[in-house]
Amino acid sequence: MSTFAQKVQEDLKTAMKAKDTDRLQVIRALKTALTNAAIEKGGLGTELDDSEAMAIVRKQVKQRQDSAQQFQDAGREELAAKELAEIELLNAYLPSPLSAEEITALVEEAIAETGATGKADMGKVMKLLQERAEGRADGRTLSQEVAKRLS
Repeated sequence: MSTFAQKVQEDLKTAMKAKDTDRLQVIRALKTALTNAAIEKGGLGTELDDSEAMAIVRKQVKQRQDSAQQFQDAGREELAAKELAEIELLNAYLPSPLSAEEITALVEEAIAETGATGKADMGKVMKLLQERAEGRADGRTLSQEVAKRLS
């Protein structure tokens, strides 16, 4: 079992013992998503590496962000608040996000390394950035920064 999977399992046990139903619900959903992804990858008993597991966590966060936005648009603030609380619980499993300065430095470094000169080279830069950011910055933020630099 990977270290990430062990952490999720330990957190699940801790939430059960503490009778923390909100945390328990979020961790169970995460564990189910991880199990489903592992089964899709190679069948029952297959393990995900930590980077694949982080991608699943980011996907769970994104789903909740979308739900929270829809609830806010519909005037259902109590449901939106619940989704935002779940996002906070899931964010504990993700590495700390990059600061704006770190993103800018990473983008400039990637542009220099790829020799990008215009928007046509954006794909090469984004590929390199995605690898280097390792999920610590969302794609939209990265692409906006690259577009700003290449325009």
